[in-house]
Amino acid sequence: MSDRIERTVELSAPVERVWRALTDHHEFGRWFRVDLDSPFTVGRTTTGRMTYPGYEGVKWQAVVETMEAPRLFAFRWPHPADPFADDPDAPTTLVEFRLSPGPGGTLLTIVESGFEALPGDRRAEAMRGNEGGWKEQAGNIKAHVEGSLAHS
Repeated sequence: MSDRIERTVELSAPVERVWRALTDHHEFGRWFRVDLDSPFTVGRTTTGRMTYPGYEGVKWQAVVETMEAPRLFAFRWPHPADPFADDPDAPTTLVEFRLSPGPGGTLLTIVESGFEALPGDRRAEAMRGNEGGWKEQAGNIKAHVEGSLAHS
């Protein structure tokens, strides 16, 4: 089994627009469906609560690893056994957003890797859930930067 999820989406928006949607914590929160407490800063933890229906209130946190404007934004986020509990020792995966100019705007590649750090009994389920989640989030950012979520 692969240790990574990879999804590429073509966005009809300039690279700079997509970069802002990824790295401005207010914009990220709109399309990702999370209420973040603070801006993204390299080396710092950003926290918040999910607003996605069915997951309202689930704690969200990530440590920003890289912000290389306008081409790479990356963070690590935990995979606790219980998403409603605090677990400072939970294993993490790395999420990378890679941007490059595309024929109609921007190619955004989302990669999540490091699932081998999760206990074997949770690994496959986490990958299945996140595979579906990234499919949905790719659609959300596409709608956001192309206008249909820009003012929601």
